[in-house]
Amino acid sequence: MTPPRRRYPTDLTDTQWRILAPLIPQPKPGGRPATHDRRELVNAMLYWLRSGCAWRLLPHDLPPWRTVYHYWRVWRRQGLWERILGVLRTQERILKGHKPTPSAGILDSQSVKTTEKGGRTASTAPRS
Repeated sequence: MTPPRRRYPTDLTDTQWRILAPLIPQPKPGGRPATHDRRELVNAMLYWLRSGCAWRLLPHDLPPWRTVYHYWRVWRRQGLWERILGVLRTQERILKGHKPTPSAGILDSQSVKTTEKGGRTASTAPRS
């Protein structure tokens, strides 16, 4: 058995993992058994996200970068990260005493960029 690794600042706490664990897909039944714990995969993804490093530069005490990248890519294509964000947002809104979904949105002129002149005069003239 390998000794537990030192904790990184980006690692999930036990409380955070209890909230996130039900949202992370379990290994598929049948086939080859999972080599790496789902929590360690997510911890590696959080390290990558926070550090901004290349996948190949993940520390050696985390799961192999190819494995981490594979799961990140599969879960991204499945829309998992958006679903997790939605669930966490809803849970947080309910904890704060709000309705699960916002009832209004605000859009101001500073948020939407447009041309100074507007209309066709702002476009570049075609070259001859």
